[in-house]
Amino acid sequence: MTRIVGITLVRDEDLFVEQAVRNALDFCDEVIALEHRSIDETPAILERLAAGSAKLRVHRIQDVGESHDFVAGYAGQRVWVVGFDGDQLFDPLGLAALRPRLLDGELDAYWSVVGRGFNCLELDPAAGTARGYHAPPSRGTPKLLNFAAIDAWEGPTRERLHGGTIRFRPGFGGDSRSDELQRLPWEETPLRWLHLCFVRRSSRRPETTRLNPAETAVERAPRERLRRAAARLLRRPAGKLEAYSRGPVASVEAQAFLSPVMHS
Repeated sequence: MTRIVGITLVRDEDLFVEQAVRNALDFCDEVIALEHRSIDETPAILERLAAGSAKLRVHRIQDVGESHDFVAGYAGQRVWVVGFDGDQLFDPLGLAALRPRLLDGELDAYWSVVGRGFNCLELDPAAGTARGYHAPPSRGTPKLLNFAAIDAWEGPTRERLHGGTIRFRPGFGGDSRSDELQRLPWEETPLRWLHLCFVRRSSRRPETTRLNPAETAVERAPRERLRRAAARLLRRPAGKLEAYSRGPVASVEAQAFLSPVMHS
């Protein structure tokens, strides 16, 4: 029997983490929430959600490098894994339409399935609209990974589903990817999300653009600090800012991502 497992790595995202988890729960058979050193209400929100759903497992971790261990054991099993952050909101109705296709084996010939993202500069919940950049061409598109296509995914990994060494089964490889859902228009694809990467997402942290836990570790490296300093001197966007803001600014309807859900 095929299963769908979600894994989220979060830190100081109490303004949106509840919506992010709620939107994914019905789609998944299990959601693993890894909380990393938050100082806001993120841990309390996750514990409350876990108390209301048997599907949600919450773990507090000190090192983001541990996060991949929670899904590495699914290698070789009939499991689709989807990774998301506490600032990434899926369209739950789209996922509801996609779930039976995964369970029926329609996409089993692929290692990964990609969709469409939208990197938000602004979110207006009252109006149900968002303004920002489509992905692609920006970075940050949703992706599902077929763990039945691999024998192992071994470390060291910098965080869940990133880095390490993947041992593929015959007939699969890194280029075994379906982009069918990504080629659909934004309004039609069942695999899409809002990424609130330029929106404030913590009640305790005022900044909007900030690094996720794994990126924070990279940022501490001397070479990366020098690169970012040079970019600032040259007034060029660096890292996340540049990668997530490619293409024209657009506006989209956002209400589908903000409706109350959590039936599991």
